[in-house]
Amino acid sequence: MESRILWLYSPYLHLFSWALSAHIFLAIAQRSTYIVHLDKTLMPNVFADHHHWHTSTIDSIKASVPSSVDRFHSAPKLVYSYDNVFHGFSAVLSRDELSALKKLPGFISAYKDRTVEPHTTYTSDFLKLNPSSGLWPASGLGQDVIIGVLDGGIWPESASFRDDGMPAIPKRWKGICRPGSQFNTSMCNRKLIGANYFNKGILANDPTVNISMNSARDTDGHGSHCASIAAGNFAKGVSHFGYAAGTARGVAPRARLAVYKFSFDEGTFTSDLIAAMDQAVADGVDMISISFGYRFIPLYEDAISIASFGAMMKGVLVSASAGNRGPSAGSLGNGSPWILCVAAGYTDRIFAGTLTLGNGLKIRGWTLFPARAFVRDSTVIYNKTLASCNSDELLSQVSEPQNTIIICDDSNSPSWDVFSQIFYVTRASFRAGIFISEDSGVFRDASFPYQGVVIDKKKGKQVINYVKNSVSPTASITFQETYVDQEWPSPVLAETSARGPSRSYSGIAKPDIMAPGVLILAAIPPNIFSESIQNIALSSDYELKSGTSMAAPHAAGVAAMLKGAHPEWSPSAIRSAMMTTANHLDSSQKPIREDDNMVATPLGIGAGHVNPNGALDPGLVYDATPQDYINLICSLNFTEEQFKTFARSSANYDNCSNPSADLNYPSFIAFYSFSEEGNYTWLEQKFRRTLTNVGKGGATYRVKIETPKNSTISVSPQTLVFKEKNEKQSYTLTIRYIGDDNASKVGSITWVEKNGSHSVRSPIVVTSTIAVWGTDD
Repeated sequence: MESRILWLYSPYLHLFSWALSAHIFLAIAQRSTYIVHLDKTLMPNVFADHHHWHTSTIDSIKASVPSSVDRFHSAPKLVYSYDNVFHGFSAVLSRDELSALKKLPGFISAYKDRTVEPHTTYTSDFLKLNPSSGLWPASGLGQDVIIGVLDGGIWPESASFRDDGMPAIPKRWKGICRPGSQFNTSMCNRKLIGANYFNKGILANDPTVNISMNSARDTDGHGSHCASIAAGNFAKGVSHFGYAAGTARGVAPRARLAVYKFSFDEGTFTSDLIAAMDQAVADGVDMISISFGYRFIPLYEDAISIASFGAMMKGVLVSASAGNRGPSAGSLGNGSPWILCVAAGYTDRIFAGTLTLGNGLKIRGWTLFPARAFVRDSTVIYNKTLASCNSDELLSQVSEPQNTIIICDDSNSPSWDVFSQIFYVTRASFRAGIFISEDSGVFRDASFPYQGVVIDKKKGKQVINYVKNSVSPTASITFQETYVDQEWPSPVLAETSARGPSRSYSGIAKPDIMAPGVLILAAIPPNIFSESIQNIALSSDYELKSGTSMAAPHAAGVAAMLKGAHPEWSPSAIRSAMMTTANHLDSSQKPIREDDNMVATPLGIGAGHVNPNGALDPGLVYDATPQDYINLICSLNFTEEQFKTFARSSANYDNCSNPSADLNYPSFIAFYSFSEEGNYTWLEQKFRRTLTNVGKGGATYRVKIETPKNSTISVSPQTLVFKEKNEKQSYTLTIRYIGDDNASKVGSITWVEKNGSHSVRSPIVVTSTIAVWGTDD
């Protein structure tokens, strides 16, 4: 008590304590971690090994540099000893201690430690997957879970498909490694456990066609890329022409891969697709990833939907891409209730070049110029007339373009994008280009065949002002730079990612979830065209690609690991765990946005961005049985033939005694009809849901509601009490709403565990028919 009174009433003691704390802080702040290189040949013989030498070196520094504040100034500290990649150590040192170190025998060099940026198939880092906690160790990195990838085949020689560290193939596996053109059975291994191909549909369409690659071998890169994203093994030292360099690995790097090729250069037919999925289920895959789809097709004619329904009935979850026809509403494919439909988003990684102006100002710009090159001290020009960069005649007026950097501004030519400007600037033989643009399409495209950078309008003004106010403006550009963890929020929804709901079935809000899908580094065949510079074709064995095609295998990899960690979970439970734990906020803790900076809705991002570690322990899940899906089909007013395409038998058709479109799903959507007159009436829709406790024991949850605009939401009961694991509790949600325009309104319902860590969130969408279908429907 005395010390408290003394502190409260003695301003002198308070001032002394503050000064002492500041002194300690300054002393610590003066220290840094240094990487120190030593010449091992100069290690004295008295030391038994390098670690002994390093420890002694630090001890000698302690003795030679006495601290001026002994009680508070921490001593130099050895962090690591190195003796393989180079010889030396890392240590925490003050400037004086570093100076003393430089005088010791064997010293070569030292430099400050800096933050290590992950430059890999980086999405496993972005998804917070790590080997020490969460979903990776809980699932053994997906070990022994089998992912079936239905696509355009595989390049088996890729490092991503090696079986280093993989145990024996699971005995339950029933598939084959089918030989064919440039593909034999020895190309399968403990990672790539199956390879098959299906092209009878192509031959049936045209018996005279010659299948140029009549095997499971990939010829265009799409299949290998998707397979390595889902479950590629660790592949060191890869990059996209120097960008994203590092170790590539799939989401589930120890999962098994079974590849089913149904897409060929000669065609892609539904019959082959169904055969591939049919065989995959028969072979015993646990999960299917497919990055193909249809547009505006009736549900009963959608082969992917039909085959996925059959897979779900056998306990196999299908992860499928939403499509790349965004941002139009209702553009989404693969929106069936039994498919995990995946949207595509950006990560926080950018690829860059540094523009250095003659006045020393450095500006980071976007580029993927595929070469180790630089532009040094070249003249920069800006002319508002020339800045459209869309005319051979105008650009030809510039003398000595080969020594000149030209500034192009797409605001001077709104109908011209950066790639159109690159075409003309290349033809005019300019040394390089500075492209002022905020077109989001630039940042999704891996093709950048010209030595230049893209900068935004704010940075563009800085460059233009420098050029206008300099007698001899110059600039330099360096390339092959990769940065992560940027200041701007992430993730961001890609404009091209298709928007829901599904036109074939709008009763469920789709997509379900968003996953990384923009400029994802993964394996491709090394013998295909990847990029070009001045008509010189370049190839690589890893490439950056964008699209929901890349997002679907990310989700499949996560789902596979959840299956490995929870083998008893149904496809519906796995999807629910992924949806209710998804992140609907970005890194700034604000709602996720689209790449035009508009706030994204669940019709773009679903429940949010996938959160693998959260999905491992969701607390509660919305489960659904095969009969629940049959009841949904019963509610669709299908003919008997249409019904049987899904349910397979007349017996099920005759047994539609309990048809229900109110599927036990982790999201809600309600529609109203748009009225040009504005005479809206209040509507009401009720939903019944059942939650299953998958936590470790009993738990109590209370509801938290975020109400959409112009709506009221009531939930009964508002508290759910679970006495034990696997117990079920039901509730009713009622949305009462009125429309006032054609915009979608969004909200959510979250079940929050009392005295616990679980939050189980479901998005709510209230939208008008015109917002989804437009005026022509």
